[in-house]
Amino acid sequence: MTLQLRQTVLDAEDARGLAAFYHSLVGGTYRPGDEPPADGSDDGAEWVTFRTPAGVRLAFQRVADLPRATWPEGPVPQQLHLDFMVADADELEQSRARAVSLGATVVDDQSADPEEALYVFTDPAGHPFCVFVAAGATDPTAW
Repeated sequence: MTLQLRQTVLDAEDARGLAAFYHSLVGGTYRPGDEPPADGSDDGAEWVTFRTPAGVRLAFQRVADLPRATWPEGPVPQQLHLDFMVADADELEQSRARAVSLGATVVDDQSADPEEALYVFTDPAGHPFCVFVAAGATDPTAW
Protein backbone atom coordinates (compact mmCIF):
# COMPACT_ATOMS: atom_id res chain seq x y z
CA MET A 1 0.00 0.00 0.00
CA THR A 2 1.29 3.44 -0.92
CA LEU A 3 -0.46 6.56 0.35
CA GLN A 4 0.34 9.56 -1.84
CA LEU A 5 -0.35 13.19 -1.01
CA ARG A 6 -2.60 14.47 -3.81
CA GLN A 7 -3.05 18.16 -3.01
CA THR A 8 -3.37 20.78 -0.32
CA VAL A 9 -6.86 22.28 0.01
CA LEU A 10 -7.45 25.65 1.61
CA ASP A 11 -10.90 26.84 2.66
CA ALA A 12 -11.80 30.40 1.72
CA GLU A 13 -14.86 32.59 1.56
CA ASP A 14 -13.68 33.54 -1.94
CA ALA A 15 -12.12 30.42 -3.49
CA ARG A 16 -11.46 32.13 -6.83
CA GLY A 17 -9.78 35.12 -5.18
CA LEU A 18 -7.52 33.05 -2.96
CA ALA A 19 -6.61 30.78 -5.87
CA ALA A 20 -5.74 33.84 -7.95
CA PHE A 21 -3.51 35.14 -5.16
CA TYR A 22 -1.52 31.91 -4.91
CA HIS A 23 -1.47 31.47 -8.69
CA SER A 24 0.00 34.93 -8.99
CA LEU A 25 2.46 34.20 -6.20
CA VAL A 26 3.80 30.86 -7.43
CA GLY A 27 2.53 30.48 -11.01
CA GLY A 28 1.21 27.29 -12.52
CA THR A 29 -1.52 25.81 -14.65
CA TYR A 30 -5.20 25.69 -13.77
CA ARG A 31 -6.93 22.34 -13.98
CA PRO A 32 -8.98 22.28 -17.19
CA GLY A 33 -12.28 24.01 -16.44
CA ASP A 34 -10.94 25.86 -13.39
CA GLU A 35 -9.47 28.80 -15.30
CA PRO A 36 -10.73 32.23 -14.22
CA PRO A 37 -13.36 33.90 -16.43
CA ALA A 38 -11.70 35.74 -19.32
CA ASP A 39 -13.63 38.92 -18.51
CA GLY A 40 -12.42 38.93 -14.89
CA SER A 41 -15.94 38.56 -13.50
CA ASP A 42 -16.74 36.75 -10.25
CA ASP A 43 -17.93 33.27 -11.18
CA GLY A 44 -18.68 32.25 -7.58
CA ALA A 45 -16.46 29.20 -7.92
CA GLU A 46 -16.99 26.53 -5.28
CA TRP A 47 -13.69 24.78 -6.05
CA VAL A 48 -10.57 25.91 -7.92
CA THR A 49 -7.42 23.85 -8.48
CA PHE A 50 -4.09 24.53 -10.11
CA ARG A 51 -0.72 22.83 -10.30
CA THR A 52 2.43 24.80 -9.52
CA PRO A 53 5.42 24.65 -11.86
CA ALA A 54 6.94 22.16 -9.39
CA GLY A 55 3.91 19.90 -9.83
CA VAL A 56 2.29 20.59 -6.45
CA ARG A 57 -1.49 20.80 -6.58
CA LEU A 58 -3.26 23.52 -4.63
CA ALA A 59 -7.02 23.57 -4.34
CA PHE A 60 -9.37 26.16 -2.89
CA GLN A 61 -12.82 25.34 -1.54
CA ARG A 62 -15.46 27.97 -0.89
CA VAL A 63 -17.05 28.09 2.56
CA ALA A 64 -19.76 30.43 3.80
CA ASP A 65 -17.87 31.82 6.77
CA LEU A 66 -14.25 31.47 7.76
CA PRO A 67 -12.75 33.41 10.63
CA ARG A 68 -9.29 34.75 9.91
CA ALA A 69 -6.58 32.65 11.50
CA THR A 70 -4.87 34.21 14.49
CA TRP A 71 -2.19 31.50 14.49
CA PRO A 72 0.39 31.17 15.91
CA GLU A 73 -1.29 32.96 18.81
CA GLY A 74 -4.91 33.53 19.63
CA PRO A 75 -8.04 31.42 19.41
CA VAL A 76 -8.22 30.64 15.66
CA PRO A 77 -5.68 28.10 14.34
CA GLN A 78 -4.44 27.78 10.79
CA GLN A 79 -7.02 26.22 8.46
CA LEU A 80 -6.43 23.61 5.77
CA HIS A 81 -6.78 19.89 5.13
CA LEU A 82 -4.78 17.30 3.23
CA ASP A 83 -6.02 14.90 0.55
CA PHE A 84 -4.32 11.55 0.10
CA MET A 85 -5.04 9.11 -2.69
CA VAL A 86 -4.80 5.36 -3.12
CA ALA A 87 -5.03 3.17 -6.20
CA ASP A 88 -8.14 1.11 -5.44
CA ALA A 89 -10.88 0.16 -2.98
CA ASP A 90 -8.71 -2.44 -1.24
CA GLU A 91 -6.05 0.17 -0.48
CA LEU A 92 -8.79 2.56 0.65
CA GLU A 93 -9.93 0.03 3.25
CA GLN A 94 -6.34 -0.72 4.31
CA SER A 95 -5.75 3.01 4.70
CA ARG A 96 -8.94 3.42 6.76
CA ALA A 97 -7.90 0.63 9.11
CA ARG A 98 -4.37 1.98 9.44
CA ALA A 99 -5.50 5.58 10.02
CA VAL A 100 -7.98 4.50 12.70
CA SER A 101 -5.36 2.29 14.36
CA LEU A 102 -3.07 5.32 14.56
CA GLY A 103 -5.73 7.46 16.26
CA ALA A 104 -7.73 9.00 13.40
CA THR A 105 -11.52 9.19 13.57
CA VAL A 106 -13.76 8.56 10.56
CA VAL A 107 -16.14 11.53 10.27
CA ASP A 108 -17.60 10.78 6.81
CA ASP A 109 -17.77 7.46 4.98
CA GLN A 110 -18.25 7.83 1.23
CA SER A 111 -16.46 4.58 0.44
CA ALA A 112 -19.43 3.30 -1.60
CA ASP A 113 -19.42 6.29 -3.98
CA PRO A 114 -18.81 4.79 -7.45
CA GLU A 115 -17.28 8.00 -8.85
CA GLU A 116 -14.89 8.91 -6.03
CA ALA A 117 -14.83 6.60 -3.04
CA LEU A 118 -13.38 8.30 0.02
CA TYR A 119 -13.19 8.63 3.77
CA VAL A 120 -12.93 11.88 5.66
CA PHE A 121 -11.05 11.63 8.93
CA THR A 122 -9.91 13.85 11.72
CA ASP A 123 -6.40 13.30 12.99
CA PRO A 124 -5.76 13.01 16.74
CA ALA A 125 -5.56 16.81 16.99
CA GLY A 126 -8.86 17.28 15.15
CA HIS A 127 -7.54 18.41 11.74
CA PRO A 128 -9.47 16.93 8.81
CA PHE A 129 -7.93 14.91 6.00
CA CYS A 130 -9.28 12.70 3.22
CA VAL A 131 -8.19 9.43 1.67
CA PHE A 132 -9.82 8.55 -1.63
CA VAL A 133 -9.58 6.35 -4.67
CA ALA A 134 -8.62 8.42 -7.69
CA ALA A 135 -8.29 7.58 -11.34
CA GLY A 136 -4.62 7.74 -12.22
CA ALA A 137 -3.63 7.36 -8.57
CA THR A 138 -0.35 5.77 -9.60
CA ASP A 139 0.52 8.86 -11.63
CA PRO A 140 0.82 11.83 -9.24
CA THR A 141 0.94 14.26 -12.17
CA ALA A 142 -2.46 13.23 -13.61
CA TRP A 143 -5.49 15.41 -12.94
